[in-house]
Amino acid sequence: MVSPDTPLPTQPLQPMADNAHLERPEQLLKHIHEDSATLLDLANQSIVSARQFDYDKVTQLCRLAAKYETTAAPVQRPLTGKILISAFYEPSTRTRLSFESAWHRLGGDIMSITDPATTGIAKGESYRDVAEMLSSYGDLVVLRDTDPNAIYEMMKALRVPIINAGNGTDEHPTQALADIYAILKWRPELLDPDIAADRKVRIGIIGVPGRMRTVRSLLLLLSLFGHAIEEVVVICNTHEVFAKGQREELQERGLNVRVTTDMDTELPGLDVVYINAIIWSGDSYEEQGTEYCLTKDSPLKEDAIVLHPLARGKELSTDLDGTTHNWYFAQARGAVYIRMALLTCYVWLF
Repeated sequence: MVSPDTPLPTQPLQPMADNAHLERPEQLLKHIHEDSATLLDLANQSIVSARQFDYDKVTQLCRLAAKYETTAAPVQRPLTGKILISAFYEPSTRTRLSFESAWHRLGGDIMSITDPATTGIAKGESYRDVAEMLSSYGDLVVLRDTDPNAIYEMMKALRVPIINAGNGTDEHPTQALADIYAILKWRPELLDPDIAADRKVRIGIIGVPGRMRTVRSLLLLLSLFGHAIEEVVVICNTHEVFAKGQREELQERGLNVRVTTDMDTELPGLDVVYINAIIWSGDSYEEQGTEYCLTKDSPLKEDAIVLHPLARGKELSTDLDGTTHNWYFAQARGAVYIRMALLTCYVWLF
């Protein structure tokens, strides 16, 4: 038993990574002309796919996110009295907590489901019947489920909007918004329509676009900024890189995509490196591409940034955490503000 006189161990606050001060929400805020009317189109709309966003909606959401990030606390709490149903039938830390943090910061209340075993679905209840009940209990549903069809089944009966927080290997549109927000804070000039050729970026995606929902949604949003992207290099050591029709869609949307297996050869020429290794295998999650690992000794371009949707595994070494390449923690922090921006659009519903 510890004596009352025994001094308790102290844990000093860990300093932020050296790059923390390089986040530039102020510069991004100044870079985008306000046109909030663009966001009216999101009112009363469920969000299930990155395809629902165009260039103007994404940039205005990023502008509003930057406004929230540069404000100590919202002057108004527009969601006071509104209830979010946070239905996570699949484990989550960052997505669930960032949605709930965003809703709380805007003044709303929350009911959470964090274990499907505690719901009627565990007894065989249909998604449509669950949706009927959720429509009576809350004003907005955020759903994550391993079944890619679950959100579409719920939408058949829901009378309130629903946001896709990840549906199997299909999509994760709000994660992609957080990814774009991080990239635009890093380099706001990517918004310039006449960006100089030598300022265009080369983006590396280390992962399997056909089986990773975060990558799938990110590539769709990146295609909106094709004027500022010289090339997207997918680094992947598998034969089935894309889902059926996926690569063709990206090319039709104007995104220049190339596939390679050689990470070390590509890294010195990449401005943004997005790495992920978790894929859904049909009944569980597994790591894919574990032969690829980023460390502080990787041949990264001096001013390159590394993004990761987290949670990380062996593919991303912790020795990068204290370097200026680390933008994945900024990416996670910014997710709160981009989701605040998106949730603010629902004020126009009530």
